[in-house]
Amino acid sequence: MSRSHSFFLCFFLVVLVGCSTSFAQNNNNPQFPFPDRDGRRNDDDAKVVKDMLAKQQAERDKKEHEEMMKRAEEALTLTNELDKAFEEHETISPKDEKKLVELEKLVRKIRGELGGDDDGDSEANAADDEPKPSTLKAAFDALKSTTTKLVDELKKTTRFSISAVAIQSSNTVIKIIRFLRFKN
Repeated sequence: MSRSHSFFLCFFLVVLVGCSTSFAQNNNNPQFPFPDRDGRRNDDDAKVVKDMLAKQQAERDKKEHEEMMKRAEEALTLTNELDKAFEEHETISPKDEKKLVELEKLVRKIRGELGGDDDGDSEANAADDEPKPSTLKAAFDALKSTTTKLVDELKKTTRFSISAVAIQSSNTVIKIIRFLRFKN
C-alpha cells in the first residue's frame, strides 16, 4: 500500500512541477494575456487592443453613415412616387397612405441618427420659417422640395459631422407628412 501511495505522490509532484514550469514560461511570453508580475498588462497589448477597438468603431460609423444615406435615397424615391401618384389621381390612396407611413419612419430614423429628436409643439417651433401648406398640392410640392433639401444636405455631411439644417429639414418633412396623413 505504501508503494502505491509513493507512486501517486511522485506522479503528483511531477505533474505539479511540469505545470509550474509551463506557467512560468508562458508568463514571460509577451503574447500571454494575463497581467505581468507587477499586476499590469503589457503596454503593447493595451495599445493593440485600443487600436483594434478604434478601427472597429470607425468601421461601424462608416457603415451607419452609408445606411443613413441609403435611407435618404429611399425617402427621396418614396417622395417622388407619392408626388407622381398625386399628380395622376389628385387624391391619396390607401397604398399612398402606407408609403407616407414608411416615409415618416425613414425620416424619423434619419433624424435620430443625426442626433435630432421629436420637435414637439413648443412655441419655438410654432414660429417656423416654413409656411404651412393649405392644399394637398401645396403639401406635396413642399414635401418634395423639403425631402430633396434634406437629401442634398445629407450628401454634404460626413460620418464625423452633424447638420442642423438636415435635422430641421427632417422635422419639416415629418410635419408635412402628418399634414398629408390627417388631411386626407
